[in-house]
Amino acid sequence: MTTPPEAMPTVSIVIPAYNEEANIRRCLEAALAQTVAAHEIVVVDNRSTDGTRAVVEDVQAEHPSSGIRIVAQDAEQGITPTRNAGFDAATGEVLGRIDSDSILEPDWVEQVQRAFATGQFVAASGPVGYYDMPMHRLGELADDAVRRVQVKLAGEYVFLFGSNMAITKEAWLAVRADVCPDREDLMHEDLDLALHLALKGLRVGYVSSMVANISARRLDSKPRDYLYYVERFKRTYEAHGIHDLRPLAPMITLLGIYPVLHAERAAHGHRTAQQWGGAPKQAEPAEH
Repeated sequence: MTTPPEAMPTVSIVIPAYNEEANIRRCLEAALAQTVAAHEIVVVDNRSTDGTRAVVEDVQAEHPSSGIRIVAQDAEQGITPTRNAGFDAATGEVLGRIDSDSILEPDWVEQVQRAFATGQFVAASGPVGYYDMPMHRLGELADDAVRRVQVKLAGEYVFLFGSNMAITKEAWLAVRADVCPDREDLMHEDLDLALHLALKGLRVGYVSSMVANISARRLDSKPRDYLYYVERFKRTYEAHGIHDLRPLAPMITLLGIYPVLHAERAAHGHRTAQQWGGAPKQAEPAEH
């Protein structure tokens, strides 16, 4: 039976942002160009020192009825508190979470609605294509195939991927007090969220039709920083007392693709380091 449009869940899109002046307009324009409009688009600005906020305000002015909101998260630097602030502020029944360089497919909101209307899970991720890599549509198909295998290997601990994921507001509120603050910046905040959902017996799914396109800029990181980023998988599982090797398949995949793709991007002049999640966070000077 087809779910009538009025029974579909409302979808908020939450976008954490830190110094994303170069990317945020394209991200917002794709979020606006949906076959089904989002309930709202919440941009969470985390102490940006560039023109991120100004760009968002320009798009707001160009689309005054679009539901774009800016939330300032100035309490502390980091993706985890910034994501949390966005989820707390969002009012939709389903909270979509993407990155500032994510470019959603035009039917993303529609696909999220359809997937969550089934009630089969409380959170889910989808595949991604890399728009700044050759043959990115072929890459999207490969990404989907790899993620399907990884979901099977993960068993009860299905991952979430922060560049392309959604969670019900109800499920977020159920784990809000449990998710790790990770002030040491050791873990994947999206994987931590997925594990806390699983530990409460809440199901995480995977939706192939829920497609976003992202930058491969993570591959521009130096080998040491990239290794630190990839090892977040291992550190996150260990922090939750999970020592099963099967869920580490994404880590092995990412390590395997890095040498060739890093060299390819270097040869073509890509030099765009990721703002969050690479090298370990530097300790802030103590106050006197």
